[in-house]
Amino acid sequence: MGDSAFDAPKLASLPIISIEPFLTPNAHGRLSAAAALHAACSEYGFFYLDISSYADPSEPEELIRLAREFFARPQQEKDEISIANQDNARGYQRLKENVTNGKADNHEGIDFYRPVETPDKSKPLWGENQWPAIPGFREKYERWVEKMKKLGLIVVEAMATGLGLTSEECAELLSKVDDSFWVMRVIGYPPLPDNYDGYSCGAHRDYGCLTFLYADPTPGALQVFLTQPGLLVEKTGSLPPEQEVEEGGQWINADPIPGCVVCNIGEMWEIWSNGLYQSTLHRVVHKGSNYRVPFFFEPNFDARIEPLPASLRLQDEDRTIRGAHGPRKTYQPVVYGDFLLRKVGSNFDSGMGRYDSDD
Repeated sequence: MGDSAFDAPKLASLPIISIEPFLTPNAHGRLSAAAALHAACSEYGFFYLDISSYADPSEPEELIRLAREFFARPQQEKDEISIANQDNARGYQRLKENVTNGKADNHEGIDFYRPVETPDKSKPLWGENQWPAIPGFREKYERWVEKMKKLGLIVVEAMATGLGLTSEECAELLSKVDDSFWVMRVIGYPPLPDNYDGYSCGAHRDYGCLTFLYADPTPGALQVFLTQPGLLVEKTGSLPPEQEVEEGGQWINADPIPGCVVCNIGEMWEIWSNGLYQSTLHRVVHKGSNYRVPFFFEPNFDARIEPLPASLRLQDEDRTIRGAHGPRKTYQPVVYGDFLLRKVGSNFDSGMGRYDSDD
């Protein structure tokens, strides 16, 4: 009789999907990769995106080195680019200055947003980005922004294929993200203190379209809440005591994989898919130091987001097969900029307003 710790079934990792088939027109494997994206978004809302054929691993590794250098600087120097200098969103936030679900997050960070044509730091989200005075920092991070913006367009087009959009519908969808109101965060996580009443970053769902997360190799940090009934989860011993099964689901680790970014969908995809895809709860719990660079590929600020015809077709087909009757639930349209400001705008009066604050 084997040791039960080894005999017990284990959860397969979140799916790993390569971006390579979408980097050249008519490449082999595009349809199967698009189908894998659709399945991952339908079942998990999270997946690993293998970008080894798209980005040299040395690029994000250099970003982490620069982040480590900045966060090691004296507090006074870091405060020179404080969010208080701008719109309470763009710039540096001290340790525990960021708040999620009413609790201080045990991390410090720098937030950058898409530059706006007429900056006004008295308006939420409408200030100017502030950059550390470290040689190469701005240049290398701006290069990553451009690479992630292109990746966002590639992934959105691939997801459109997975949902069955026509070429005209795909073009319309891409027009909603071709001037993305993107956000990039550079985050430093010290070890979470024992008995700390909070998290490195509390549980939240992302607001927008797609998140691409690059992190250093620290395991046991990012945790994803999966809701599949009967889910079998590998117990590695690396999870904190609060990592128990919760009603309706289970927190699992989404550890970094070389050559991959962790990708998850935001609430705008819930609307576009009319609920076929769900934005998934996730949180960060660090027992050691860690650095990560999430890039949020978002819709255009003025984009009107509404259920895609292809999503409604899929749901109508399913209802026909099941013999369902009665009206179909349809998500209400939103303008992304209005939605975003409603999400974070109430935080600005209190000096909060960081991107992943979520009440």
